[in-house]
Amino acid sequence: MSSSEVACTLAALILHDDGIPITAEKIATLVKAANIKVEAYWPGLFAKLLEGRSVDDLILSVGSGKSSSLPLSSSSCSLVLSVLEEAKEESDDDMGFSLFD
Repeated sequence: MSSSEVACTLAALILHDDGIPITAEKIATLVKAANIKVEAYWPGLFAKLLEGRSVDDLILSVGSGKSSSLPLSSSSCSLVLSVLEEAKEESDDDMGFSLFD
């Protein structure tokens, strides 16, 4: 997964957590504020993916095995899960150790 995808995913989660509508412009603004360069199409793709979907349901259903209530493909769920896993691994790397090593 590219750093552009990770940055846009985390920006979308930040917007959601703050109760701010997830739009391409707001994702791009957050990513730019973090001084991360992403290809111009990524914020729009993420905003379109999340348009009309419940981010809470998406987050809660990733590991549940029941995705029939969500209009997301298994690859979309896999994308979010892998981003969360990668972010966790990166935070462990920042500390110089991992609890599971």
